[in-house]
Amino acid sequence: MSSLVLTEMTASVSELKRNPMGTVAAGDGFAIAILNRNEPVFYCVPARAYEALMDKIEDLELNALADARANEKIIKVNLNDL
Repeated sequence: MSSLVLTEMTASVSELKRNPMGTVAAGDGFAIAILNRNEPVFYCVPARAYEALMDKIEDLELNALADARANEKIIKVNLNDL
């Protein structure tokens, strides 16, 4: 059975156990697919890449919220009435 691997670099579980920091460093800042019997079981993502990913997700959520609010009814007010 074939599997989709979403990284350019892969490593085996054995390699990860043998040298965890070396395996992460081999990815040169990018995620590494960890394989077990030639099937991806998880992705090893460096902290900086994960933080950047979380920032992008937060931006997408905030943009969606702003877009939803842009379609809401606009209520005009006078500053003197506040």
